[in-house]
This record gives sequence, structure tokens and C-alpha cells, in this order.
Amino acid sequence: MSTRHILLGLLSSGPSHGYDLKRRHDERFPQARPLAYGQVYTTLQRLVRDGLAKVEGTDSDGGPERTVYRATDDGERELARWTAQTAPPAPFVANEIFAKVVVAILAGGDPVAYLRDQRAAHMARMRQLTKVKTTPGADLATVLSADYALSHLDADLRWMSTTADRLATLTAEVTAR
Repeated sequence: MSTRHILLGLLSSGPSHGYDLKRRHDERFPQARPLAYGQVYTTLQRLVRDGLAKVEGTDSDGGPERTVYRATDDGERELARWTAQTAPPAPFVANEIFAKVVVAILAGGDPVAYLRDQRAAHMARMRQLTKVKTTPGADLATVLSADYALSHLDADLRWMSTTADRLATLTAEVTAR
């Protein structure tokens, strides 16, 4: 995920300060790791340096003085370019579940038990996400985020099931070498 582009997207709706951008990020991307304030302000400084955002002024709203940022025309063009660009599918499998199954087979561990336990953890998370997205009044960002996570968990579960069916063959191939 590109924090730079996410912040530009949040700025495209109008001027804002770092604290508000962090709050809106965490609201709009509820299943993502929350942004750290330091990351927000560092990214804003880089956006200004690169001419994609500018300091609009300061605002206090009765509290501490805060710097207000606005996306520039170049920032809007960069955001439009980024959102139109398709994301390439991952070229390599770099999943911890996959790695643990392979290592369990290679090291004589218990991949069956690992897959069983991992499946239970996935199912528990799926129940949590389903509850979150079906909560009355759940906002669209929460529902979309939960749906996205559920789809990925479902794909993992299908892979785990296929792998469990193939474990005898996979283990035999490893021990034959």
C-alpha cells in the first residue's frame, strides 16, 4: 500500500492537517495497520518536497496550531495516474502459511496439525469479520475492507484444503530425495 498515494487521496477532498489525515485513514482503511503520526508527517513533508502537496496555512480550532496541507495540481495528476494503474499480481509466493507447511515437511514436523490449527485461526477471524460487516450501521469502508479480507482468508482456506489432500504425496517426495 502506498501511504503517499493514500494521503494524496485523502487530501483530494480538501485541505487537511496531519492529525485529521491519520484519523481519516484509520476510519477508511479499518482492516489496515493504523498509520503512525510520524509516518503521516514524514510523508506529508515528502509530498511537499516533491511538489505534490503544499502548505495551505495553519489552523488551531481552539487547540494547538496545526499545519494544513492541500494537494497541488501535480499531486492530483499523480493521484489520477496511480489510481488508473493496475496493480501487478504478486510475482512470487511469499506467504508465511506456505513457508511453514514446506518447512514442516522438510524438517519432519507435523504439517497436518499446523494446517488444522491454522484453519481454525482463519475460521475464527472470518467469524469476526462477518460480524463486523453485518453490524447494523457499518459504514461502506468497513464492509468493503471486511469483504476483501474474507476473500483472502477464503483463498487461504482453499489452498490449505488442497495442500492437506496432497500432504502424503508431498511428504513422500521429500523423503525419497
